[in-house]
Amino acid sequence: MTTPEGDTPQEFPTEFTVTSLTGSIAVRTTEQGLPLGIKLDQDQLRRAPEALAAEILRLCKQSANRAGMARRAQLKEAGFTPEMLSMTGLPTEQEVARQEIIEEQEYETEPQSWLRSV
Repeated sequence: MTTPEGDTPQEFPTEFTVTSLTGSIAVRTTEQGLPLGIKLDQDQLRRAPEALAAEILRLCKQSANRAGMARRAQLKEAGFTPEMLSMTGLPTEQEVARQEIIEEQEYETEPQSWLRSV
């Protein structure tokens, strides 16, 4: 697909990756936040299963929010009006930032120990 000016538009990514604050968990998802792959540091396997699952789910949601924000920016560049963007329900940059701050405060994102196995 090309634009009327003959420029090829940049394709929207089909996968998004987010990592935990410590970098010990990385989740690769679809635009909707469905997990496609998960990478864990070995020490994460010692965590309680419920806590690990909650952190992975939080990262999937974070990925979906960031992808939605990127989609909104793409639509804005394509000429969508503010009213049209509002109707999409896609999150704004401020909404994503606010949600990430809240989640960081709600979930334990600090490492269990500063000691890492080598």
